[in-house]
Amino acid sequence: MSENFAKKWDQKRDDNSILNSFNQTIKPQQPLKPRLDVATRRIDAQIQRLEKTSERFTQKDNALFKKLVDSYQQHDMAHANIYATELAEVRKMSKLIMNAQLALDQINLRIKTVTELGDVVSMLGPCIGVLRSVNSGMGGILPAAENELGEIGDMLSGVMLDAGQGSGMTLNFNTVSEDASKILSEAAIV
Repeated sequence: MSENFAKKWDQKRDDNSILNSFNQTIKPQQPLKPRLDVATRRIDAQIQRLEKTSERFTQKDNALFKKLVDSYQQHDMAHANIYATELAEVRKMSKLIMNAQLALDQINLRIKTVTELGDVVSMLGPCIGVLRSVNSGMGGILPAAENELGEIGDMLSGVMLDAGQGSGMTLNFNTVSEDASKILSEAAIV
């Protein structure tokens, strides 16, 4: 079944790509930064919704646990079993909501990081252009400065290239990078 779905999904996507390319030539997409800002605001709204839902599940958890304890104290095992089963389901849902909230938080942070990195790259682009124009004018006057400016331009171009390639995103809450584990240990000390 999943292979069928994948084939249909790819076929539909290919059909849409022709339509999308036609639409993009007529009506080009808006710049990336405003779209990322909209995505960030939407994710923030979903996180708030999940927080409210999590609070409701916590209240339900507390109420069911209290009923469970009361039933257990009265030796009413039938009701205690019902409450225990329902409490287990509520806790599963609560854990699922918490994991979704963590995932959205991580995505939100990553989008904000990409946005800030994009701001840096968009500021570096014109700088590199100016640096190259100054570099070409310095050729006959100060050859040593020309070499230095060329190296600086290459270094900034490398920074921009590295920034463009550093977009791999993983959503694994159990493994953290070495830097993240250092930050976590600093936070634990505080």
